[in-house]
Amino acid sequence: MKAVAVWEYGGAEKLQLVDLPAPHAGPGQMRVRVHAATVNPADFLLREGAIDAMLSGRLPPPYRPGMEAAGVVDEIGPNAVTDLHIGDRVMAIVIPIDPSGGAYAEYIVLDPRQVGRAPAGSTHAEAATLPMNGLTSRLALDVLSLVADNWLAVTGATGAVGGYAVQLAKVDGLRVVADAAPADEDLVRTLGADHVVARGPDLAGRIRASVPDGVAAVVDAALLGSDVVPAIRPGGQLAVVRRVGDRGVVSSRQHSDVTVRDVWVPEYRYARDKLDSLRLLAEEGKLSLRVAQEYPASHAAEAHRRFEAGGVRGRLILTF
Repeated sequence: MKAVAVWEYGGAEKLQLVDLPAPHAGPGQMRVRVHAATVNPADFLLREGAIDAMLSGRLPPPYRPGMEAAGVVDEIGPNAVTDLHIGDRVMAIVIPIDPSGGAYAEYIVLDPRQVGRAPAGSTHAEAATLPMNGLTSRLALDVLSLVADNWLAVTGATGAVGGYAVQLAKVDGLRVVADAAPADEDLVRTLGADHVVARGPDLAGRIRASVPDGVAAVVDAALLGSDVVPAIRPGGQLAVVRRVGDRGVVSSRQHSDVTVRDVWVPEYRYARDKLDSLRLLAEEGKLSLRVAQEYPASHAAEAHRRFEAGGVRGRLILTF
């Protein structure tokens, strides 16, 4: 099968289109023929070696990124517990350090709990944007456990996680203040934000000007850490969307009147019920499946460079 991987860590130029043996579904497993996989910040961390460093060099080469995919079920192993059938269009959350490897491949073998039906009417590219990013946002709101009408601030609202956090917060009945560059203000309002403030230095001050008593919590998709804490009212919460190497960016010890919640999406890798709820919201038009651009898998390095250059609105997609 065709896959995108690196044999040695480094920049985007290390990504190669390679031929690997196609995996097959074993007992209790499912194989997905991947048609689309998203490009995410965590993919760069794997490509550069940060994830392997955390694991003390336990990953075997070639190293294959990719945390979410969409495609078609094409093989179901014996004793697999699933309501899906061969030929069903699906989306999946993928953990590259699991035996499955990353999503950048024509075929991936997964636990059926990682695989859900694709939203009706979506393309493969659109469906691929939802599993990992949507589950990250859902987990952030779940750990905060706010009540209706609470004020929530979202940083990085134009990104995939931030955008879904805004939309899911509105589904949950929260009031939302979010950041945006001038050119993106209309986008963030369209996502449902009640107040939009300028991104950049002293964001916390602008959030406070918009919500004088302070927000009940922040979903910090932009990883601003301590800089955004002054926006939170005493006794409030900060949900840190954590990536490898981010642990300790901010802690409750630094800010005794704020509770810091880590958001680590692998905790929801088997949350099939959550994935299905996201699908239903997408079908109802309450979640926007935003695709910025599609690249053939052979152009993965170009897609990585484009993402790292910044300014992408929506997800970049690799097609297989």
